[in-house]
Amino acid sequence: MSATPHLHARLAQILAADPRYRPAAYALVSEAVTFTTAKHREAGQGRRHISGQELLAGFRELALQRFGVLTLDVLHDWGICRTEDVGNLVFNMVHHQVLGATEEDSPADFAKGYDFAKAFAPPVPPRGDPAAKLPKIA
Repeated sequence: MSATPHLHARLAQILAADPRYRPAAYALVSEAVTFTTAKHREAGQGRRHISGQELLAGFRELALQRFGVLTLDVLHDWGICRTEDVGNLVFNMVHHQVLGATEEDSPADFAKGYDFAKAFAPPVPPRGDPAAKLPKIA
């Protein structure tokens, strides 16, 4: 989300209405929308509306890129514990006109998208090579 006063005011309204999530959770979801849209554009799909399931896939990929093996801990700290939470964040932003949605979009689009414990579990290195599957630190 941009750092404009207008968006800060909207975020303050969102947090007052639903304090379950940290401000950083909204920023990550907003970035995930941009990230997922850009991925689809780069894949030759042009600029188009993304579905809840597509956003969940992009959200997972972006979160893992950002936080690596700490992803699940970071998300839990921010109040994001399941895909339904991502949907709640999205529709809080839709309700406050930070994001747009179509008539077909629904919070139910985010229900049971994937199991967070599995989707964000740190990789288990194979026996004998403890660093083989761990992400490289730049």
